[in-house]
Amino acid sequence: MKVSRRVFQICCTSVIAALSCGCSIEEAGSGPGTSAAPTGSSASGGDPTRIQIDGSSTVSKVTAAVAEQFEGTFPGVKVALKVTGTGTGFKEMVAGRIDIANASRQVKDSEKTDCEKNGIELLELKVALDGLTVCVNKDNDWCEAITVAQLKSIWEPGSTKKSWKDVNPEWPDVPLVLFGAGEESGTFDYFTEVINGKEDQITENYSPSADDNVTVTGVSGEKGGMGFFGCAYYFSNQDKVRALRISASDNVADAVAPAADTVKSGQYTPLSRPLFIYVKKSALARQEVQDFVRFYLNEGSPQAEKVGYVGLSEEQLTSSRDAFEAAVKK
Repeated sequence: MKVSRRVFQICCTSVIAALSCGCSIEEAGSGPGTSAAPTGSSASGGDPTRIQIDGSSTVSKVTAAVAEQFEGTFPGVKVALKVTGTGTGFKEMVAGRIDIANASRQVKDSEKTDCEKNGIELLELKVALDGLTVCVNKDNDWCEAITVAQLKSIWEPGSTKKSWKDVNPEWPDVPLVLFGAGEESGTFDYFTEVINGKEDQITENYSPSADDNVTVTGVSGEKGGMGFFGCAYYFSNQDKVRALRISASDNVADAVAPAADTVKSGQYTPLSRPLFIYVKKSALARQEVQDFVRFYLNEGSPQAEKVGYVGLSEEQLTSSRDAFEAAVKK
């Protein structure tokens, strides 16, 4: 099914991660909180101080879990979490409407430049690791593993692969029905770059969404379905979809399954990736933002593992904490 990527994304913007915790949900276009009230206090007359966050649906699962813990510890602060995709999160940062951007890829030079033009300096903090997962329908009993070359033949622009048999003559003549992240998603950027060889280049014959839960639903409803999303969405939906082992070589015998150990070791290649939060440095002048980011760097890795991602090594955690403390001191 061919659907306009932009329209589908807008229609499917996810607030599921925010609903899963005590985080509040802000309407599109609402501005960030500006109160510098001390931690645990209210901005005015009992109204809670707010921290505005937007961006990646992948990272939102971690941020939502951390935010729930944080609000229990700091009841005077509310985390307003939106989920619109990494690209949109950076646009909101450029516009000055948020304090923190969730990102499943690194900031692009163009996005960084746009921020700088508006006097916004970003602090990049790695918070977890992910194994981007390619999943198929549970009724798919013919494909257990797939090569990167085969994935490219399915997902590249102008692909002529209409059925599974077109990819491998030993597979049945079942129509390929594709689902995946939309163009504002960091997952989209990462997948297209490592699979198709060029960021943003993808077949038109797929249904995009900013909400990974929509992708899960799509794949689970089509026998020939295939989709891609962060591993946490797979681990929490194994009753609905099945993950493929991925081979970077042309030999499927080399294929590796997405798992915590294969992601952390880098064996799950090329779909292992880091996850980030980007903090507006000027927001660190507010004590509640400092407290939240420090809390995130202490609790993020354990929460990442709880929701299905991979925690950072101690060395990686130390690097993020050092970068944060250095920014606070400036």
